Amino acid sequence: MAFSADELRVLRRALAVALNPAQPRENVIQDCLRLAESVDEAVSEAGRLRAFLLADLVRYRAALPGSAGGYLELLQDALAADYDPGPEDLAALRGLQQRMPAAAALLERCQDLAEKSVRARLARRTAASATEVAAPAPPAPRARLTALPGGLSAAGDKPEPRPAAPKPSPGPAPAPRPDRPIPTPGEVFPPRRKPAPPPEERAAG
Repeated sequence: MAFSADELRVLRRALAVALNPAQPRENVIQDCLRLAESVDEAVSEAGRLRAFLLADLVRYRAALPGSAGGYLELLQDALAADYDPGPEDLAALRGLQQRMPAAAALLERCQDLAEKSVRARLARRTAASATEVAAPAPPAPRARLTALPGGLSAAGDKPEPRPAAPKPSPGPAPAPRPDRPIPTPGEVFPPRRKPAPPPEERAAG
């Protein structure tokens, strides 16, 4: 960006006032405001020119190889305006380097710029990832334990019901011992004895 003689005069006066506030400031503020407006207009105009330049570069690249001369010239102007060459530019230069020495030299320059751009993006991503890792996440709130009857700490700690013990199955009936004789009906039901006669009948007889 180039400044005119009047703009340079305003810059010198503004710097002088900044370094020595005791100096007179007549018309310095108004001049600085006008200079700031001019700078803003120049920046906007530079942005518009850069957009037109990149649009022309795309059109000339699409018309290759017939537009090789104009494409190489536009690419050099774009690089001077801080343009990062993309994969399409590298491919176009590779196709032109065999028959145009200027394309080969420009390809080497674009490859260096593309590598630096990739390294810068990786460095920014690495720094961003390191920043995210360095900031620990807040701990999750702990669940409040509630005391339950029986010394349990939570409802989920209830003891599982134990299965009832199986009842023993009745064994077989005891078999009769072979060494014991079977009682006879007379032993089981003994005969009745006749009652003894009264004492008087015994004396008369």
